[in-house]
Amino acid sequence: MAGGIGSRFWPMSKSTRPKQFIDILGTGQSLIQQTFDRLKNICALENFLVVTSRDYKDLVKEHLPELQDHQILSEPLRRNTAPCIAYACYKIKQLNPNAKVIVAPSDHLITKEIQFLNQLKRGLNYVEKNDVLLTLGIRPHRPETGYGYIQISNQIDFEGATNLYQVKTFTEKPDIKMAQVFMESGEFFWNSGIFIWSVKTIVKSFEEHLPEINKLFKKGKKHYNTPDEIHVINKAYSECPNISIDYGIMEKADNVSVLTADFGWSDLGTWGSLYENVEKDSNGNVTSGDNVIVYDSHNCIIKVPDEKLVVVQGMENYIIVESDNTMLICNKEEEQQIRQFVTDVRINKGDEFV
Repeated sequence: MAGGIGSRFWPMSKSTRPKQFIDILGTGQSLIQQTFDRLKNICALENFLVVTSRDYKDLVKEHLPELQDHQILSEPLRRNTAPCIAYACYKIKQLNPNAKVIVAPSDHLITKEIQFLNQLKRGLNYVEKNDVLLTLGIRPHRPETGYGYIQISNQIDFEGATNLYQVKTFTEKPDIKMAQVFMESGEFFWNSGIFIWSVKTIVKSFEEHLPEINKLFKKGKKHYNTPDEIHVINKAYSECPNISIDYGIMEKADNVSVLTADFGWSDLGTWGSLYENVEKDSNGNVTSGDNVIVYDSHNCIIKVPDEKLVVVQGMENYIIVESDNTMLICNKEEEQQIRQFVTDVRINKGDEFV
């Protein structure tokens, strides 16, 4: 899934080049390239599908030249993750009704790739033998308010796995007090947004829990993987509700399981999450830029162009970012407001800045 605009990473992430197409970590690869390289260890090249906004099709081709045009599914409108997944899974079903599917966001950080791939293999084996919707859950190590949470119930006995559970509840992003309770309970895990299932099971789930969306995408099934596909998709998206897979299916279904694991995961959804996952200096600062000078400042993230001379003094716990002549200075504890900043900038200054 590569259709998001990454507004919480503004001003580096903008609508014309969102964060999945940026080398945010300074590795020499964009996030979508890292995701692709990680997953091609377990998935044949011809079996990849990237679902993205029609506006980003050329960016996907630029970053993943190995893919053929028919492997890039272009959404005419943004309708959240449920329609995105329905589109891809109906297309897959037409090609192979017995397929197993891994759904992965294109912009996540995973530092322990061997452990991650091992969990994917275990998950694929599990969904092949069971009619379940499987998600990957991450044990929280801080009271994070920016993630959804999964509450586990009974452990599932499957081929000796000790990290497989039935899901009791899904909970949307909590406040800080509730996040602390979740972390201390040991029953709650971060919802990674990575799913594994058979195409038969997910289509059946759409039929049961999101019949409107299912009807729209099922109607054109004979046109998938033909030149008429674009017309089917244009019509489906024009009538489709905006709804997430979590809210539309995962929170309602009674056949949801979770594999709990630690593979160095972060959704890199915010500047704060980037700060958590990169090396810091002795004062807790993260700096990027050849000409940054810092005095009496602690726990800041400072990211500016190499040619820009920036002197920072007396700042504590701040985000300082410049990109394309746009600068953000924001307290890290208030970074959830960045989406509102982007909205206000669009209204007051125009689309060119966002």
